[in-house]
Amino acid sequence: MNARQRVLETYLFGNPDRIPLNPGHGRKSTRDTWRTQGLPATVKDGDIYEYAYRQAGGKLEWPKGGKGFGVNERMIPMFEEKVIEKKADSQIVQDWKGNICEIGNEFTVEYLRNAIDFVTRRWVKCPVENRADWEDMKKRYDANDMSRFPENAAALGKDLASRDYFLQISFSGPFWQLREWLGFENLCTMFYDDPDFVREMIFFWQEHVSALLRNTFKNFTPDSVHLSEDMAYKCFSMISPDMAREYLLPTWKKWGEIIRDAGVPVYAMDSDGFIGELIPLWIEAGINVCDPIEVAAGNDIVDFRKKFGRNIAYSGGVDKRAMAKGGKFIEDEIKRIEPVIKAGGFIPSCDHGVPHDVSWPNFVYYTKLLSKSTGWL
Repeated sequence: MNARQRVLETYLFGNPDRIPLNPGHGRKSTRDTWRTQGLPATVKDGDIYEYAYRQAGGKLEWPKGGKGFGVNERMIPMFEEKVIEKKADSQIVQDWKGNICEIGNEFTVEYLRNAIDFVTRRWVKCPVENRADWEDMKKRYDANDMSRFPENAAALGKDLASRDYFLQISFSGPFWQLREWLGFENLCTMFYDDPDFVREMIFFWQEHVSALLRNTFKNFTPDSVHLSEDMAYKCFSMISPDMAREYLLPTWKKWGEIIRDAGVPVYAMDSDGFIGELIPLWIEAGINVCDPIEVAAGNDIVDFRKKFGRNIAYSGGVDKRAMAKGGKFIEDEIKRIEPVIKAGGFIPSCDHGVPHDVSWPNFVYYTKLLSKSTGWL
């Protein structure tokens, strides 16, 4: 069974020969820390996770990726990235989205564009503050601009049809995208102060992504379409489930219809925070996989499986805090989630990016335990 078949069989509650092994990935600060703790400098970033598997005793062939099918949902043109003001310990910058924010001097503006590392920031100004800003912003999104797709889209799509690796394309969900334009506080208050404006922006984004999906599916059928929303706190969703049903569910459903009609088997959703009250809405929308199932936010994948059965599959769900503690803590964590691993529909992985307090020895030991529970050792 190849890597593509293995992922699909797992997510769709089939019969994989073994569960895909995906311990999780660390950003720059984590990788830099690991290189001071035993990870050789000669191991390239892209080879770190195979190396951890080998260090854990793994002998099986490591799955390799390949070419992707890039679809650019972002604004064209982007805003100028620039430093507006330098302070003793921080800087005021403008990012590619037009946000003005304050970040530490240890970062460059590029960090805000490419998710190189986790960057704490203070928001100063967001790009859409009024109707005039919105009219200007809309001009930056033309879904029929072919520069948003690979130059050789038809030929590439034909070539990718015989791939042996899992391949997905990703988009921002409506809540995520409006937050990028308006800022979190402004978006939340606008649901009350100007709901018609919220609906207008959501519909605009719905139609933009719908057109991108249709233009993509003319040439290429991915294994998954993945949405990012990040719309929950530690205990609750950022807007009520009733508001999510009213404002967001129609868009999730519309995209789901397009995705299913194209024969895409996986429709996935990402959100940090506690997602228990959102999962029923996602299931209703046709979403059949979600991640990262953050344990610190109160998500219990064992409980979710009891509540939602095989209506949805999962990725993530391994408590990063247990990974950091290591030893018996990570042993107990793997034991906790093992019933769901065995039941199918679950690819266990770190419940977010692997933080730098997870030491390299602990990461290797965790990879060993995960390898055993998924059939790789």
